[in-house]
Amino acid sequence: MGLLDGLLGHGTAVDAATLARRLDGILIDGETARLAFRIIRDVFVFTERRVILINVQGVTGSKVEFLSVPYRAIVRFSVETAGTFDLDAELKIWVSGMPQPIERTLGKGTDVPGIQRALAEGALG
Repeated sequence: MGLLDGLLGHGTAVDAATLARRLDGILIDGETARLAFRIIRDVFVFTERRVILINVQGVTGSKVEFLSVPYRAIVRFSVETAGTFDLDAELKIWVSGMPQPIERTLGKGTDVPGIQRALAEGALG
């Protein structure tokens, strides 16, 4: 995954140590990050209880928005796998009270079944 993939919004792996530092003080007792992927500087984190969207803003990245979506607020979700000619997978999450879904394009190498499993376990479990 190169810079072009990041600019196009493709998901890449997140370093566990970096993720732990980023989530310090965000997770509640007993909550752990089960799955995470990065899109440029932004990160999607799946825990047992919620999806956390980390939106890094500005040139320096000192301003950060943490959007927390409890699984109970997820109305539906869609995970489209890559195909022969379309090499990217797509993720859409519809949240109660939001007319438009949260959308991300996932590049090659992203754990698409893991993402779908995490969403299903959280929203349906």
